[in-house]
Order: sequence, then structure tokens, then C-alpha cells
Amino acid sequence: MKIAIVKLSALGDIVHAMVVLQFIKQLIPDCSIDWIVEERFKAVLEHNPHIDSLYGVNLKALKKDKFKFFSEVKKLKKYAKNNYDVVIDLQGLLKSAIVSKILGPNVGFDKNSIREKIAAVFYEKSFFVPYSQNVILRNADLTALSLDIDMTKEQIKEKKPFLFFTLEDEKKVELLLKHDQNNIIYILGSSWESKIYPKEKFVDIINRLEGNHLLVWGNQNEESYAKYVAQHTDAKIVPKINLNELKALVSKADLVIGGDSGPTHFAWALNRPSVTLFGPTPSERNILETSINKVLDCGEKIDPLKLDKKNYCIGNIESKRIVALAKELLHD
Repeated sequence: MKIAIVKLSALGDIVHAMVVLQFIKQLIPDCSIDWIVEERFKAVLEHNPHIDSLYGVNLKALKKDKFKFFSEVKKLKKYAKNNYDVVIDLQGLLKSAIVSKILGPNVGFDKNSIREKIAAVFYEKSFFVPYSQNVILRNADLTALSLDIDMTKEQIKEKKPFLFFTLEDEKKVELLLKHDQNNIIYILGSSWESKIYPKEKFVDIINRLEGNHLLVWGNQNEESYAKYVAQHTDAKIVPKINLNELKALVSKADLVIGGDSGPTHFAWALNRPSVTLFGPTPSERNILETSINKVLDCGEKIDPLKLDKKNYCIGNIESKRIVALAKELLHD
């Protein structure tokens, strides 16, 4: 059986979808699985033994150059020559629905399960999976319905780590770690400014926790943020690293603390302890809590259908609550 999964972006959403791979391979061992993703996110899927082929697209470039549409369609038609038995669109957007339609017999969420309802028109078969449901379970449910297999919440909570990297990546990050202290990683940025925890409060957290504090950043603004935190604490700024090196670093963490962002969710994927901070997005929808993966909310009821990027309620989370939870996870 030849399966293609379409999940184009964003980083955290791709991580949330990747968990299904190990269960597909367990239940359909003779299948092959290909994944179609935006080029800039390919690295998060690299080295995964459950993916047979990884194919990139560059649909984001269409915003600046509409003529690239033809080259992208040509690329997709080439991928379609793999003759997939089923193409599962785990994105649920118009663009991903069209991509899946070009690739072969496609399956997706029905019109009552997605925000861009027109996307459902492009599926050969669609299923109802409530939009308000946890996104990880949504991915699992659609995959299970598409392939006629069982995938339960309990199984997912007992998942094996599913982000992979090379020995070389591991050697590079090893230099940042200390073996006589807890290695605590702080994810300082996010795709929305309102999902970023205030730097002054991160300073307070770091100054109240013992450990090797490592500040991860991804762009110039986040680097400036990291410099501020480093100036007021004994934390160290991690040099600019790529996604494979970040996977390796998180795999060694004793604790990861950060907002609702892809790099923070790496901890959940790698079965490493974490505290994820939620402001303008609903925690119950965006992560599955475990005994080692905990969340703290801003205290507001967040409607997943009416997200407000200008809601900075994440700042309402008291740093002392984070410190207490961190100590609990570190067994101090």
C-alpha cells in the first residue's frame, strides 16, 4: 500500500501530525509512506525511519511570484507518478486539498470539520472529526478512518520518540550540555508575538532555578530577547542551530520551557519533560498532557474558532507557578 501524507506547515503542526507514522507502520507493516511538506520545514521530518520518501513544495513563494504556480504543479504531477493508493490531507486547508487532489485518491476532513470549508470539495472521501478536538487526536482519527485502522489516545500517550537526527548533530550540541547539572532549555520565540512569554519573567524563572540554562532563538528579534535574558541571568545563548541540531539538543534536555511553538513541542515528540505556556491558543486543543509534559494557561477561555493574535494574556502566567512546576518535573 502506497500512502502519501500532506501536511505542509507549520512546524508545530507538522510535529503534531508526525506521531501517526509509527502506528501506521505497526499496523500496516508492508506499506510505504511519503510526506509532502513545505521546503523550509523538511528538516523536521528528516532521518525518520517511518518515512520512505520526503517531498518538498514551495507554495509560500506563490505569494511573491504567481508564475511559480506552474512549476509547483509540475512538481506535484511528478510526485503523483508514485501512484498512491491513498493521499491523506492532515492540513485541511484549500491549498493542501488541491495538493492532495493532484497527488491521487485523496481523503480529508469534511466541511464541518475545517475552517476553509471549500477545501472539502476537493476530497474523494471526507470524514467528520470535530474541529474543537485536540489536534493530535484529530490527526490520529482522520488517519485511522482513512486507513481503516485503530489508533487510541492511550496508545499515543505511550508513543515512542519520533524526531530523528544524526550522530553528527548530537556531537555538535553535546558541547552545550553539562553532565553535573540539569540542562534546561528555554524556547524564547514563536510565530505570534502574543505567544511569547515576557523576557522579564523568564529572567525571574532562571534566577530561581538551578541548572545549565540554555536560550534558544531563531531570528534577530529572538536573539535580542536572548541577549537581554543572558545579561540578567547566568543563562547561555545557544549559537544559531538548524532544526536537526535542535532536535538533538531537545532530546538531551532535562526540561524544556516555552510558549506554544514548534520547538517547544519537540519535547513532547521526544518524550522529554516540558512546561508549555499558553496564551491566545487553547492548551486542551494543542497538546496532550502527560506525566512529564505539563501546561500552564493564561486563565482565559480561548475559542479555537476565534483566535486573537493581539491577546497577550500569556503574561498573566505567574513565574512562580512555572518555577514550582519546573522543580516538580526536575524532582528538586
